[in-house]
Amino acid sequence: MDSSRKLTKAEIIDSIREEVDLEKEDIHSVIDSFFKHVKDALESDKVIELRGFGTFEIRTRKGRERARNPKTGDIVPVNTHGVAVFRPGKELKKRAWPLRH
Repeated sequence: MDSSRKLTKAEIIDSIREEVDLEKEDIHSVIDSFFKHVKDALESDKVIELRGFGTFEIRTRKGRERARNPKTGDIVPVNTHGVAVFRPGKELKKRAWPLRH
């Protein structure tokens, strides 16, 4: 991935710091707390709905007897497992992909 397309947590904290009158440490604590709540909710099989942004949830991916290891090409079995999924909301879709829908 092109590093100019990546946004780090530190960059987000710096950007928020320019907009609000809070110390970096306080912003960092709020962001860490937010992610902890999201993780805890997903672990409890809850759906996180952030209106105007999107939805996080865990979905079950069905196992297969014959999957291919992309590194070695070997055929391996894959058990049924959960995957974290993000679905963007309408507002985010309009802003992020204005010409694609």
